[in-house]
Amino acid sequence: MARTYDIRTYGCQMNIHDSERLAGLLEQSGYVRIEANAADGPDLVVFNTCAVRENADNRL
Repeated sequence: MARTYDIRTYGCQMNIHDSERLAGLLEQSGYVRIEANAADGPDLVVFNTCAVRENADNRL
């Protein structure tokens, strides 16, 4: 049976890109994406979040 995953992305456009890249790497490793609220749930849930870097914070 295949290992399963879901990625929850919160943040900016870069986070979306990072999540897409991570999904590709997981799928190359044999994982199959399913929704976190699926009956059995995924084996792995990744929360991809964002933080403001110091340089960006200084510009505000």
